[in-house]
Amino acid sequence: MSAGSPPPGPPAADDPGAAAPPGLDLARVRAFVERARPGLVDGPLRAHLIEGGRSNLTYAVTDGATRWVLRRPPLGHVLATAHDMGREYRVISALHPTRVPVPEPLALCADESVTGSPFYVMEHVDGVPYRSAEQLAELGPRATRELLFDLVDTLVELHAVDPAAVGLADFGRPDGYLERQLRRWSEQLAHSTSRELAGVEELRSGLTRALPASPAPTVLHGDYRLDNVLVGADRAIAAVLDWEMSTLGDPLSDLGLLAMYTELPEVPDSPLSTVRGTPGHPSGAELIERYAARSGRDVGRVAWYVAFAFFKLAVIAEGIHYRYTLGQTVGAGFDRVGALVPLLVDRGLTTLEEG
Repeated sequence: MSAGSPPPGPPAADDPGAAAPPGLDLARVRAFVERARPGLVDGPLRAHLIEGGRSNLTYAVTDGATRWVLRRPPLGHVLATAHDMGREYRVISALHPTRVPVPEPLALCADESVTGSPFYVMEHVDGVPYRSAEQLAELGPRATRELLFDLVDTLVELHAVDPAAVGLADFGRPDGYLERQLRRWSEQLAHSTSRELAGVEELRSGLTRALPASPAPTVLHGDYRLDNVLVGADRAIAAVLDWEMSTLGDPLSDLGLLAMYTELPEVPDSPLSTVRGTPGHPSGAELIERYAARSGRDVGRVAWYVAFAFFKLAVIAEGIHYRYTLGQTVGAGFDRVGALVPLLVDRGLTTLEEG
């Protein structure tokens, strides 16, 4: 989901003979939306795939007068639990009436015969996803600082939502959340590496020994960072996007991930985005202090969560590197991801040991 109007496209894809983008049958999508939300669509649909998504596919859809966004799983065979459209739709539906800025959900389709998989449609929100230091620097130091603090304040609003009050009491299994997360990523590492990684076992075992007791569970985003929000023309957060990893669990895991991305080591031309070093960007410590002051939560053990975030990203990056060595990745920069992994492990160890 990105800013701006869709560029001029081909003839409407539900016109005879016109080509739809991969993964969509726009004639059937239009028929479904007309049944689900009569009067919403006025005319043939056009669509294009929005670049930048890391998992589920996101399309900008228009009838020439109004724009929407459609989300569906990747093409091909996928695990339903990993790309659950109903789950994404449920969480943004629950959060839309709250102070957490999310797009308005419009329709969920569970019938795979419509366009090959479940999908949902939501409003199109105008805004910019900031994915690089160069892009963010255009705002200037003061606006950059205010935006990052707004990002923290929005996270505080999310964690203040009572899951039961918005119908999300059964949205996850918060008991044992951290133990399951650590076990999951440890198992993922075992299946996605083909080389010795100095310090990674030390980091994993250190995290296991120092596992903190979690506070009361909240709704988690699961991948909360600057490039998963849209920033409006007023330079405030217009929408939080990409809820595919959301659940109920320990709120400090969202904070630790956000702080980790602020301290992310740089590897030139890596495909992993970073805004580290942008003039005006608060430090990870400043973001944590802001969260503590606005939420009233105890962040005394937050170093564990930041270290775990480094471990998790190291596992993800090692998996990318492993697939690169097998010739299973396409695109620029993947040859450099492997060099990032030891830096992430080292940063995680330092964070865990020194706080």
